[in-house]
Amino acid sequence: MGSRRRATGKVRVRTVVDETKELASGTLRKERAEVTRVPVNRPVGEAPGVRTVDGVTIVPVLEEGLVIEKQLILKEELHIRRRVITQKVQLPVSLKKQRAIIERVEPEAKPRK
Repeated sequence: MGSRRRATGKVRVRTVVDETKELASGTLRKERAEVTRVPVNRPVGEAPGVRTVDGVTIVPVLEEGLVIEKQLILKEELHIRRRVITQKVQLPVSLKKQRAIIERVEPEAKPRK
């Protein structure tokens, strides 16, 4: 006795994409610069450089003034402090997910002779 192959059916596989709407949560971060003008109005021998003190960047603003002699006067300083602002947000997003559908297909009947 031997064995024979016989088709008992076929299988069809297809994929389907499902899309769902969900809220994506996260934290936004932005920085803002605050500028404070600090009047100084004092003579200086030479132009001071930009410096940072306790996280504040200080930018000197100079002007020349005429007295009996020409002097360099520190007119004002700009004190710039950085502020970090965080904000929680939720945005709707579309998420796609594939799934497979497997179907059994019966074999076609062969005509008998």
